[in-house]
Amino acid sequence: MTYAALAEQATRFAAGLAAAGVGRERRIALVMLDTVDFPAAFWGAIGAGVIPVPVNTLLTPEQTAYILADSRAELLVVSAPLLPPLRPLLARLPALRGVVVAGVDGTPTQDADDWHDFLPATPAPLVEVSADEVAFWLYSSGSTGLPKGARHVHASLRATADTYAAQVLGITQDDTVYSAAKLFFAYGLGNGMTFPMSVGASAVLLPDRPTPDAVLATMARFRPSIFGGVPTLYAALLAHPGLTHGAGSERLRRCISAGEALPEAVARRWVDRTGVDILDGLGSTEMLHIFVSNTPDDIGYGATGRAVPGYQLRIVDADGADVADGIAGELIVRGPSAADGYWNQREKSRATFRGAWTWTGDTYVRDAEGRYRYQGRADDMMKVGGIWVSPFEVEAALLTHPGVLEAAVVGEQDADGLTKPKAFLVTRDAGTDADQLRAELKAMVQEQIGVWKYPRWIELVDNLPKTATGKIQRYKLRGGG
Repeated sequence: MTYAALAEQATRFAAGLAAAGVGRERRIALVMLDTVDFPAAFWGAIGAGVIPVPVNTLLTPEQTAYILADSRAELLVVSAPLLPPLRPLLARLPALRGVVVAGVDGTPTQDADDWHDFLPATPAPLVEVSADEVAFWLYSSGSTGLPKGARHVHASLRATADTYAAQVLGITQDDTVYSAAKLFFAYGLGNGMTFPMSVGASAVLLPDRPTPDAVLATMARFRPSIFGGVPTLYAALLAHPGLTHGAGSERLRRCISAGEALPEAVARRWVDRTGVDILDGLGSTEMLHIFVSNTPDDIGYGATGRAVPGYQLRIVDADGADVADGIAGELIVRGPSAADGYWNQREKSRATFRGAWTWTGDTYVRDAEGRYRYQGRADDMMKVGGIWVSPFEVEAALLTHPGVLEAAVVGEQDADGLTKPKAFLVTRDAGTDADQLRAELKAMVQEQIGVWKYPRWIELVDNLPKTATGKIQRYKLRGGG
């Protein structure tokens, strides 16, 4: 789709909202696969002053219905393959006034409320808005509870493009971006839509699930110059025999990672196989995109990096006082893309958004070189022998073993009621000698990071519990899984 065609589709969608009686500041839900209809609906709604709410397409029907009910969405725009399991739940949503069904390949669907029929022939003029007016909502991934609706203002999208996209990625009009991370959540929204559109670059949208086969086929077909993934996907691609130099694209010059901290072992194996560095970074739904990152000329594998230009960082203790370098504390951030607050979650808004600072819930240390190093979520940290231990540090050590594909570490009480690390592993080979692997890993971790940090128990599993965006849900593993 050309930019001219996108502008025409978006303004017609805005006209369709007006004809449907969806007024300014009301919400519509986008349960859409990554197709060209997504940006048309998103920008069309914003242009009409209507608030689009992208919804994770991998949620269960009940979880999707919760978000539709919580947001009081008046219109549902849904990709045709995603509608059947939702149909029985729509009658429970009194605020919902209509459903628009979008195809996947651009052709009309058989539904009476089809996307093409919803778009009037005459486009609508754009409304005037304030930079501080709420433009769209994004729901958190719900890794520790029910998802929360973060309200983002109009200025936030431009802010992420002017900071991370321009000053870290160095994106230009000549780039082609492919983000395996989907448009429905903050990281993918920036990668696959905001950033390329900020400079007139091209974006590749894949409606299918980003399996290693699908990702590598997309890389070979469209030859992107920038690729966005998550650590779990990079690990899966490294296990694929078809991974080659440039991951199949001779134009590939930037790979980026977010969603969870990138293990150093995964990053180094990626560079060895593809010849392209991964820029690891930290972002959040609340901050819209990455605000701590490695940069092309300053890469420190194992560290998340430094503050993205335009953002300020602090590491604080439980009382909000700054801690010294090398001491773990909660990372807080100040920057132009912070959300306006959570919808109908007053106490959680107060706890997260404190004045100009956003409290991330992530535990970090700043090293002697000024790089920020991830230690885990605040509620994932464990005290072993009176010393704080980061689950991520133990996981990163485990992942240096060639037989380990994925790892998750949690605290477990021993027979004396004392907390010790317990590891859950996915191995590369189903025929692995479990006892030999356990012995090797315990010795290796003790040697690499400290004798008290090794996992006392190691359990081999087929897969790890994750959110739909790939984050490991460690809380589901506590107490034995």
